[in-house]
Amino acid sequence: MISSIVFIILFSAGAVWFAINVRKVRRNILLGKEIDRKDNPAQRLKIMTLVALGQKKMFERPIPAILHLFLYVAFVITQIELIEIVTDGAVGSHRMFRPYLGGFYTFIVSFIEILSVLAFIGTIAFLSRRNLLKVPRLVKSELNGWPKLDANFILLGELTLICFIFMMNGADEMLYNNGWSHAEEAKGTFGLAISSHLGPMLFGGLSEPSLHIIERIGWWGHIAMVLGFLNYLPYSKHFHILLAFPNVYFSNLLAKGKFTNLESVTNEVKLMFDANAVVPPSDGTPMRFGAKDVTDLSWKQLLDAYTCTECGRCTSACPANITGKLLSPRKIMMDTRDRLMEVGKNMDANKGEFKDDGKSLLGDYITAEELWACTSCNACVQECPVNIDPLSIIIDMRRFMVMEQSAAPTELNMMFTNIENNGAPWQFSQSDRLNWKNE
Repeated sequence: MISSIVFIILFSAGAVWFAINVRKVRRNILLGKEIDRKDNPAQRLKIMTLVALGQKKMFERPIPAILHLFLYVAFVITQIELIEIVTDGAVGSHRMFRPYLGGFYTFIVSFIEILSVLAFIGTIAFLSRRNLLKVPRLVKSELNGWPKLDANFILLGELTLICFIFMMNGADEMLYNNGWSHAEEAKGTFGLAISSHLGPMLFGGLSEPSLHIIERIGWWGHIAMVLGFLNYLPYSKHFHILLAFPNVYFSNLLAKGKFTNLESVTNEVKLMFDANAVVPPSDGTPMRFGAKDVTDLSWKQLLDAYTCTECGRCTSACPANITGKLLSPRKIMMDTRDRLMEVGKNMDANKGEFKDDGKSLLGDYITAEELWACTSCNACVQECPVNIDPLSIIIDMRRFMVMEQSAAPTELNMMFTNIENNGAPWQFSQSDRLNWKNE
């Protein structure tokens, strides 16, 4: 009874804290400007199924894709066992579903154990790729400090969780085999695929009290790791586990390379060509051209930032980065998320209101050199496994620099002047541009 009360308190506290943090993330994302992504629901569901659920784009690089698949499938299927653990913890039972499912229960838990072994292999491989093999895209400068610690921390947490699972199942296997199980109806051979061998190897010859202690450590350790991981997600890049699905669903369905036009500019052009054109009324509030800070971006761009997995596929495919330029699309997304979280903390400290801190995304986080290095080739958009669009943020920040600060590179300023004076990018008047055909 005391155990159930402790479990319910712990579980409820973890769930409430997670809900509070999710609410803050949602608030931060909705600081962005409105954008309509409700069209073509059937197509969006298809893309979400293929890209987010099926991980279609991951398999362009087979080895990491297979390793990631081990962790992904193990994470999803293990939730079945988690349902039983939560039920047992709440009502004080033990292996509640086993008497009702019989051999099928053994099959399910055995399957989960096999997946856990594969996940263990995948986790070791990912730790090695980051820390021993030092895969180039995983050791870029933007990953120094917390991002590297975050990645290693979560991988070590995965290993710890798997160890708790096998402590619980292995000790339980020995308890069942010796007739010492917690549950009276659960006598005889358990027969799990991995623990039936691992249990005797690790825990054979231990006394009943020792086995009960090991099993309880495994059980409580398992649930504590799950709740800890759940509440760590909002602070980690691994929040993509939850956000990948909505992020892919709200993907940009327009052809790559098709940029959006600013409504205010479009309206002015319409009036220039037709004084009688119907233009929607304005509320009188000046509209910023492009983006200087995160609140100038759309909610989808901010959702992109929170969904970034920091895998670096975008940066490894970026021609500017490959040729030694300062630009890293991954850093653009990480900087956007960092600034957005900073704004959120500012609001938390000021009762929901943002107090000007004298900072902005442009300048304090992302430099003009990074932005102008972009060739707008869309390689980063194509490579992202969860359909993040770093280019849209780059273009919006460029717009701000050009249209509000007149801070374009010299070459572009020359082109702008030529267009204004000559009606073309070249330094020739309109009357002289076709002289070449008379020679």
